[in-house]
Amino acid sequence: MRAPLLSVKAVTRDFDVSRPWLDRVFEGEGRRLLRAVDGVTLEVRHGETLALVGESGCGKSTVARLMVGLDAPSGGRIEFHGRRRQMIFQSPYASLNPRWRVRDIVGEPVRVLRLARASEVDGRVAQLLAQVGLAAEDGERYPHEFSGGQRQRISIARALSGEPDLLVCDEPTSALDVSVQAQILNLMADLQSRLALTYVFISHNLAVVSQIADRVGVMYLGRLVELAPAGELFSRPRHPYTRMLLEAVPQIERTGEPRTPVAGEVPNPLAPPPGCSFHPRCPHADERCRRERPELIDAVACHAVQEGRISFAR
Repeated sequence: MRAPLLSVKAVTRDFDVSRPWLDRVFEGEGRRLLRAVDGVTLEVRHGETLALVGESGCGKSTVARLMVGLDAPSGGRIEFHGRRRQMIFQSPYASLNPRWRVRDIVGEPVRVLRLARASEVDGRVAQLLAQVGLAAEDGERYPHEFSGGQRQRISIARALSGEPDLLVCDEPTSALDVSVQAQILNLMADLQSRLALTYVFISHNLAVVSQIADRVGVMYLGRLVELAPAGELFSRPRHPYTRMLLEAVPQIERTGEPRTPVAGEVPNPLAPPPGCSFHPRCPHADERCRRERPELIDAVACHAVQEGRISFAR
């Protein structure tokens, strides 16, 4: 079998959130570490779209940054078996230099990586802009002259200019109107088909994920709690947290049915609960859940599932 394009192996990422040193000395307080990613293991296969979903603060964006090397893991390792990886950021307003023309923004990776001769850069930029539905003359304009959807197209063109095998997309449509979201998703699907791209798609919007993902990983408080093919996960979710997330997605065909909203809040990551971190919100939690942390077995980390205490019928 072909080796995965990217492997994440037991990766952790800690952030030092300690108070200033002098304050800690006076208060007799030690350092405080926040574990944003806690032992995540997964693989990204060539040509697929792997989505990572979960509530805000679950660690999915930190995993994205680790995948492209913007952050270094505190533990574990990440293995990349391609040429280059690029990232598309959430905000098309904050991620583009307002002082640069579009031709300079898109052309920078081409120049830095020496992917074309100096005389060929402008032609390459024009090709990239055309690929994302913009005109060559748009290269002479500045980011503030474009709409949000057009700016995200520029961000995609910039990412493609580095000729990546892997694109890590951190909520690339969340700042856009719904109609524009659909256009960007259609563009990304077309580019993936034509350029043989592999995507890691970070999102909290399960409705969007259901349209684009081949596989879905569900994260909670820095851990991966379920990983399954998209069709299987949406039709037969196994982890109680996944079920709660899906119950919150509006569906016309289920209008009038009783629904269970996502109850409670994500615990403080500086003081996570013992055992299964989801147990304070889980209707199936028992004493073992409160005491022992479940491992990811058969693609789900849940004692109730592994013991057969949950029915999978929706």
